Amino acid sequence: MKVTRNSSNQLILSGTPWFIGIMLVFFILAFVGAGLFLASEGGEGILFGIFFALFGGGMGFGAFCAFVRRVQVILDRKEDRIMIRRQSVFGYETVEHVLSNLSHAEIESTISRSDKGSSTLYRPVLILDKGMSAGRHPIVEAFSNGRGAHRLVDAVNNWLPARKVDTASRSA
Repeated sequence: MKVTRNSSNQLILSGTPWFIGIMLVFFILAFVGAGLFLASEGGEGILFGIFFALFGGGMGFGAFCAFVRRVQVILDRKEDRIMIRRQSVFGYETVEHVLSNLSHAEIESTISRSDKGSSTLYRPVLILDKGMSAGRHPIVEAFSNGRGAHRLVDAVNNWLPARKVDTASRSA
């Protein structure tokens, strides 16, 4: 995700996983193309080619549906609202909160362990300290490594009215 607008009245954070989406489309096309090529040769390869195209293309489509989601977060001072928009293959979802209830943003972290060691993963969350939506609201659902979550938290906290904000990492 990145900051797409940062004005005095509006902060917009947006993320579209273009690279993953394009790679999955190529994956789908490769399996479907190879399967159709095998099926077009006739003989015993017809059933295997059809199976190869359906199974490989289906796996790619399933991954596309699971991993390709557009997220947009709009903090709007004039309308005193936060809108979190998520769009996937299956539809569009908008969640709204009152901006004046937003205390700050912070980092949630978790540790991913594997045979090669462990690494810390992060995600940015909005902290609403009052109102009906009080609590922690993740900007993105998945944890990731790198500095992206920190940049988003810094952007939100710098955009909010001047006040003391603790952006220290907290474990999930």
